[in-house]
Amino acid sequence: MLSYWEKQSLLQYDYIIVGSGIVGLSTAISLKEKLPAAHILVLEANILPTGASTKNAGFACIGSLTELLSDLKTMPPDEVISLLQMRRHGLQLLRKRIGDEYMEYRENGSHELIGVQEEHALSAIDKVNAMLRPLLGADAFTLVSERISAFGFDSKYVRALISNNFEGELHTGKMMRTLIDIAIARGVEIKTGCFVSRLEDLETGVRVVVPRANAEEIGFLARRVAICTNAFARQLLPDLDLQPGRGQVLLTNVIPDLPFRGVFHMDEGYYYFRELEGKVLFGGGRNLDFEKETTTSFDINQEIQQQLENRLRDIILPGRSFLITDRWTGIMAFGKTRQPLIQFYTRNIVSGVRMGGMGVAIGSAVGEQLSSFMTE
Repeated sequence: MLSYWEKQSLLQYDYIIVGSGIVGLSTAISLKEKLPAAHILVLEANILPTGASTKNAGFACIGSLTELLSDLKTMPPDEVISLLQMRRHGLQLLRKRIGDEYMEYRENGSHELIGVQEEHALSAIDKVNAMLRPLLGADAFTLVSERISAFGFDSKYVRALISNNFEGELHTGKMMRTLIDIAIARGVEIKTGCFVSRLEDLETGVRVVVPRANAEEIGFLARRVAICTNAFARQLLPDLDLQPGRGQVLLTNVIPDLPFRGVFHMDEGYYYFRELEGKVLFGGGRNLDFEKETTTSFDINQEIQQQLENRLRDIILPGRSFLITDRWTGIMAFGKTRQPLIQFYTRNIVSGVRMGGMGVAIGSAVGEQLSSFMTE
């Protein structure tokens, strides 16, 4: 049973945020910037933030050429530009809030490997550059196929190489560690191991219910609540238009004299890799089995992991030996378009979910918007 003191002083907050990933912490920090005296609670179901916030590849992306061309098939150009603008703003906000040195942020651009199936995209470089130039102030994409040999890629597969001058990379763990530290320093309370089973909008506020084994459930109270659990949001808000998408990742040992640095895209962004402390981090392959990868399970898909190894061996590191030292998965959320869902679910419950694999880039901007919704 809860005591009088607990009910009076430990359960009531101004705002509660469910989910302590990039979006959840960014929302809490933005709320503190607006209302420093507000009592804010972040509830995390697990010991560590799960989903994709701590499991991504550390790409600070505005989008590869083939990825943007794919977006243009489902969204009008103005929406694609608006989303790219959100990614730019989100990254700028993240960098200002954390500081580049604290998350090892480097903006050295990126490259996209173009195979036979993507060669059609080469004819669209000028068109896409012209579309983005008013926003970026310069051309984003440049054909640099002469670098294929220097990077050591298999030229039978890689028919062209495109440089993107507006992308960066960061250390995901240090980014999240610093966001947690900033939130705590500003007075945000974070409780881990608190799975939220249901929400009750009481019109005057929201009751957030956390069950306890063999004990009375706890009902926290807040004026408004933000759901920032991305792919897991339908556990609380079942009507949301989103589907989970699992991403497979692997990491190699240190490879002597690795000939490339930076971040790389393949196949409309479905594959991605980067150099990391002399190792190669490689992820993706969801498009090989959409049905099986539409899940919130963190299990390893052995078939996709094998395909990642094959691509490493045949395309990225031909003629080089390597060992796989780590494997993991992250859970993203997608919809019919790439637009995130930032909206009121009820009068006092808002959602900031469906990051479309862009959480690092847009998470801070989404949190900023959510904080405005919550303080209306």
